[in-house]
Amino acid sequence: MNSRILNSQEMEQTIPGEAISLAAVMAILAIAIVAVVVYRIFRTSQGSAKMPGGWQFTWK
Repeated sequence: MNSRILNSQEMEQTIPGEAISLAAVMAILAIAIVAVVVYRIFRTSQGSAKMPGGWQFTWK
């Protein structure tokens, strides 16, 4: 890994906080998906929930 000191122009082009923003959006999305699944489980007497990745929950 070769590292070097950035010049002034390169320093001005960097935008801090991108990784934190992406992590926050992903966390909110995960919380929303879990909230929907939990809501569907507790509010209905029977049903199913399908999630990306092949996860499927069924309750009766």
